[in-house]
Amino acid sequence: MLERTSFAPVSTVSQLGEKKRRMRLNTGDVVRKTVLIVDESVFVRHALYELFTRQSDLDVCGVAENGREAIEVACRLHPDLIVLDLSMPVMNGLDAARALKRMLPTVLIIMYSALEDSFSEKQAKLIGISEVVSKFDPPSLLLEKARALSYRIAA
Repeated sequence: MLERTSFAPVSTVSQLGEKKRRMRLNTGDVVRKTVLIVDESVFVRHALYELFTRQSDLDVCGVAENGREAIEVACRLHPDLIVLDLSMPVMNGLDAARALKRMLPTVLIIMYSALEDSFSEKQAKLIGISEVVSKFDPPSLLLEKARALSYRIAA
């Protein structure tokens, strides 16, 4: 079941993102990178949604509240980047990342977590997670890493 939040339903987010991308392509601007936000906290999902939608080069294509939803939404929308929480109900971020990398091997994943332990970070790197960003870091670091990853591939 896809979550529908009060700030933007998944279907609305993806439809708006597609409309913006078509408009951008028609005007010759840079193609915006799509982002899927996955976090159990509605507060964090909303904050990340607001952060990414304010960027001229990034589009939020969807949101999910756990790993299982992340897989479902990612397989349908094929985002360029997934911002994925580590600790979630139903399916945690590491298990979801393993499945996502099997199904979408080129997808970029940033593990965004409040947990700061070296074991989880090593596991994340072994799975193929591109970056690990702490929720205690400034939001600008998350944006910086998202751009560095997204546009390195396109360059």
